[in-house]
Amino acid sequence: MPADEGPSKAHAEAVAEQWRKGLRVALAVSVGFTASVALGAIIPFLGPLFGAQFLLASSRPMPLAKTVGMAVLIVVAGMFFMLLTGLFQDRQFTFLMLLGLIYFCCFLAQAQGKGGPAGFLVLVVAIVVPLLRVLNMELASSILSILVTGVLTGAGLTWFAHAIVPETAIETPQPQQGSAQAHPYLRALANAAILLSTVAICLINNELSAAMVIPITVASLLGQLDIVSSGRAALGLVIVNLFGGVVASFAYAVLNVRPNLLFMFVIVLVVALFFGGRAAARSRDAKIYAGALTTFLILFGLGVSPLPGSAAESFSTRILYVAAAIFYTFVTAAVLWTRPEPDEAMPSGQRNVS
Repeated sequence: MPADEGPSKAHAEAVAEQWRKGLRVALAVSVGFTASVALGAIIPFLGPLFGAQFLLASSRPMPLAKTVGMAVLIVVAGMFFMLLTGLFQDRQFTFLMLLGLIYFCCFLAQAQGKGGPAGFLVLVVAIVVPLLRVLNMELASSILSILVTGVLTGAGLTWFAHAIVPETAIETPQPQQGSAQAHPYLRALANAAILLSTVAICLINNELSAAMVIPITVASLLGQLDIVSSGRAALGLVIVNLFGGVVASFAYAVLNVRPNLLFMFVIVLVVALFFGGRAAARSRDAKIYAGALTTFLILFGLGVSPLPGSAAESFSTRILYVAAAIFYTFVTAAVLWTRPEPDEAMPSGQRNVS
């Protein structure tokens, strides 16, 4: 057997697995998004967003026990944040401090490489629930049902996607994109402060209470920044995330030309194939494209959502929100993050031994 046959076969299998995973993400997102809009979901991007997170976390369908556990986690988190918001909404300082503590715990789990997608999903819940309650008190009673529907929809979409595009290969360990970071407590504390400041601005400023895209973009970016090792990588992260917003704006404009569900399905399918296919790769850049897909789903979803003020708000304004969130996250992370020592940044096998 030629010496390069083994690596070539492994590469071909990795590419085939990426195509299958990317196709599953695209199908789940497009079908879930279109169905949510057709059924009049208040937040049509929530179920597809959860489904994409579940599918990108593994090439295998989520076990039933893990699916139930994830659903219970999100439901319990939603109930907890509903109660917390109701009790402390009028005591903003105490409320923000409690939110900051919860954000810290989520970011700490991410910095230690634990929890998989659960940490980010809890962060999304911790952002959406308070902002929805402030935006419209009538939504307070339906927040829990929205979250339950979103989780169950996301889980159902993963099984649907695997039924259409089954996985044929044995899953092999992927690069540790969620590996433990140096100084996890300091990193988590800095990330919590960055996210909390954006949530506070949205809660205090009535004009920004509907701009949940700002803190969700910040939360997504903070999970991507750990792969930035150079100015070129940082520029690529900014461009790809902004591109997700620009694509959402263009897609919304195209949809307005022919506003029907079939056209919406095709638009979301094409975009999800582009971003989802790259997010499914076994590379460090996969996180960036997953973040761009998140940005697209939120912006496009808010455009077609029946949320108060969503349709009237211009897409140019929302893209400015995304750009502001990216700029703010980079600046504050550069100031607050603790930089690793030279030996910490090197692989363990290459560190100097005295």
